[in-house]
Amino acid sequence: MTTEELVAQIRLKKSFLCIGLDTDLEKIPSHLLKEEDPIFEFNKAIIDATHHLCVAYKPNIAFYEAYGIKGWIALDKTIKYLNTNYPELFTIADAKRGDIGNTSTRYAKAFFEDMEFDSVTIAPYMGKDSVEPFLAFKNKHTILLALTSNKGAYDFQIKLISGKELYKEVLETSITYENSENLMYVVGATKATFLSEIRKIIPNSFLLVPGVGAQGGSLEDVYKYGANKQIGLLVNSSRGIIYASKDEDFAQKAAKSALQLQKQMKKLMH
Repeated sequence: MTTEELVAQIRLKKSFLCIGLDTDLEKIPSHLLKEEDPIFEFNKAIIDATHHLCVAYKPNIAFYEAYGIKGWIALDKTIKYLNTNYPELFTIADAKRGDIGNTSTRYAKAFFEDMEFDSVTIAPYMGKDSVEPFLAFKNKHTILLALTSNKGAYDFQIKLISGKELYKEVLETSITYENSENLMYVVGATKATFLSEIRKIIPNSFLLVPGVGAQGGSLEDVYKYGANKQIGLLVNSSRGIIYASKDEDFAQKAAKSALQLQKQMKKLMH
């Protein structure tokens, strides 16, 4: 998917919502555990109930790796279901990979070619030769961890290096990489006041913003400080939507939670 196509979906749906498919067998409704593939059946129901309210889905790969081959099969079925039935939706492999060149190329092939995700999250700590292999894939997007929403973000990301915060150094260096127009960035909603500074460095890039809702981030602040002319935001909600109910009405309750966020987004966009 191109950036232009993503922007078109945002304007069409009046939504910049990304739904995180962090599917945990211990949290999904118990009646689904009787199914042959409960993870996929849960995901499918959530997708069918919410696809008209969001523009992206983000499976967190750890929740699938945790179940071994069965988890990978469920993930593969989920992405194939999305690409076949809802090709207009942007897909994010939240894998947080980051390794040297040859290994990065293999990770990129796994998510971009084999599983056909539109994008993948990357840890930039190992630098240029760990990121550029992902950027080499046409119409695929590499989402760098820039300023995350967790408490430990303060351990390194805002440390001053020669008078400049490390996350700013990451941003400024990354835009010099080959095919950097394919970069997006993770910026946590709990760091919304940092967004003005971030937009000075990357005014046109898309930001993937976790942390609204369960982690306490403000959607209004994220939009106020982070939106650009193309909106330029994908605000992720996982637990607040997919686990809105543990009963048989879980998909309907998920849609209700997604609709609340979509309505807030529509209001902000006008």
